[in-house]
Amino acid sequence: MNDFKPYAVFAEVVACGSMSAAARRLGMTPSAVSQIISGLERDFGVSLLYRSTRKIALTEAGERCYPHCVRLLEAGHAAAASLEQARDAPAGELRIAAPLGFGFHTAPALAPVLAEWPRLRLTLIVDDALIDLVESRIDIALRVGDLPDSNWVGRKLCDMDTVLCASPAYLARHGMPDSVADLARHHWLAHVRDIEEPTPPGAGLDEVPLPTFPLELMDAQANMERIMLHARTATTNQIALRQLCEQGMGIALLVYADVRPALEQGLLTRILPQIRLPSYPLTLLTGGRDREPAKVRVAMAALKSHFASLPRAPRARARVDK
Repeated sequence: MNDFKPYAVFAEVVACGSMSAAARRLGMTPSAVSQIISGLERDFGVSLLYRSTRKIALTEAGERCYPHCVRLLEAGHAAAASLEQARDAPAGELRIAAPLGFGFHTAPALAPVLAEWPRLRLTLIVDDALIDLVESRIDIALRVGDLPDSNWVGRKLCDMDTVLCASPAYLARHGMPDSVADLARHHWLAHVRDIEEPTPPGAGLDEVPLPTFPLELMDAQANMERIMLHARTATTNQIALRQLCEQGMGIALLVYADVRPALEQGLLTRILPQIRLPSYPLTLLTGGRDREPAKVRVAMAALKSHFASLPRAPRARARVDK
């Protein structure tokens, strides 16, 4: 690519009326400016300026070249202004990737941001699959749990508590579990990713055991224990898992922040609140740490504030009844 600096310097010299004035505007020495103009003339074998000790004037070649150099200089100023705007004023498309169900959280977190900055628009990509963040041009990604190695910068937002839930209709039919030992006799709903022993293809319900998945419990010393349960129903979708639970199809391990409204409305009932269940870190991922554009910075601040305000799941006592 050609070096465009000499053309910009030439435009400044003409606009300022002298090399010394252009040098002051450009932060250069007059001799450096003179050498750049002389080099441009030497490269093309033409004279651009008539020089005297007091003023300059354009040659015919200089008159033809100058308008193009002005447009080049204006384009450079416009490019700089656009970068300054990206740095200082949130604008353009903000692309956020989050697991399914997180629209429930991103909407209240980012609505004030969009209201304050009318030139900012949001594209929310919700998918439980780990999409390619670079290929999808993602600005911010929200991830729950352990993260794969990557060059993205992670910032922990909060811990997402989990709770065991069932609908009142299910509990009316099957009874309320009184202890961990009671859990094995109940119908369970699970996410497909948690299944460890899937049912063989073509196997009927009466031919082989149901697929199994682990439920992790913690004692008062935060020691982890895993019990294996049988999944009567499994789904790939966290929203569907909650809906299946609300429809009375079984017990499910759900994120407290997601089901709190359903618990308050009586659509779901919490099971064994004395059990300490693990929480999972929610991490915000971005492509860098020190050069984030304004749209990313304001969105990060809004998401951090929202998730920091989420209530933790209350616990009756910190021990497991066997």
